Amino acid sequence: MNESLNKAIQARLNDARNVLVASHVRPDGDAVGALLGFGLALQQAGKKVQMVLADGVPSSFRHLEGASQIKTKVDGAFDTFVTLDCADFKRTGKPFESAGQPDINIDHHITNEKFGKLNLIEGEEVATAAILTNHLPAWGYQITKPVAAALLTGIITDTLGFRTSNITPEALRQAAMLMETGVDMPELYMRGLVRRSFEATRYWGGGLSNLQRKDSVVWSTLTLEDRRIAGYSGNDDADLINIISAIDDFKIGLIFVEQNDHRVKVSWRALETGIDVSPLAVQFGGGGHAAAAGADVEGTLDEVCESVLKATHQLLMP
Repeated sequence: MNESLNKAIQARLNDARNVLVASHVRPDGDAVGALLGFGLALQQAGKKVQMVLADGVPSSFRHLEGASQIKTKVDGAFDTFVTLDCADFKRTGKPFESAGQPDINIDHHITNEKFGKLNLIEGEEVATAAILTNHLPAWGYQITKPVAAALLTGIITDTLGFRTSNITPEALRQAAMLMETGVDMPELYMRGLVRRSFEATRYWGGGLSNLQRKDSVVWSTLTLEDRRIAGYSGNDDADLINIISAIDDFKIGLIFVEQNDHRVKVSWRALETGIDVSPLAVQFGGGGHAAAAGADVEGTLDEVCESVLKATHQLLMP
């Protein structure tokens, strides 16, 4: 990390008194874990912190200490604005449209647009929570057990339990250090990756019944009607993309999730080493990593499926 950037971030946080912390819409474990870990660490240092997620906290992460503090709207003044795990600013959602330019932008997506005044982007890290694990102590903030539980949740979920292709010895050392605070990693693993609500599991059923394939691409769709029938309250895929990613003999997996605002959430997964799906996400206004990327695309479900699948097949053409 650039030492001058490190010092600038530390100085900005030292001067901060009222901090607004945000992450992306449809938050995953890294968004929630990074937000909570960072926010709780700042609170322990005596700072006033607003932790805000436009879509709230998914049920899989509500057991984390401090999760009840996370709100869906900005409430009151702040002197410092920090975004976490957001490749582009619009991913924070409507609550932040008038919040101004973030003072600090911390992320691990290689497609990050560097929209903050200070931008700490470490694309080699497995999660934004991993970046914070490395840097919070250097900035003068203590990683206590509640902070560690949040950060470890971010690392576990973004690596699918240390199974993604970007796992490094450093990531395992980070996890071991966080475990040494006394957190129960098996419990965090079960809650973040294995356990699902009855409604989420029914929602999976709708998606699995819509499974399709062509050549080296496998995909599924989740409609608003699927969500209604299942009684699922989220507007994401309930991590069904991880099931699609486990299907043999394909090069790319996708899921299309219909939204209420005439948009479709698209997630790509590279199922073979050497395939980079991040340019596809960028092409459709999103971003991400070589192996995992996503975008919110305007249009009907049929329209978006047609255009995205065409581009995806073109990527695989010799």
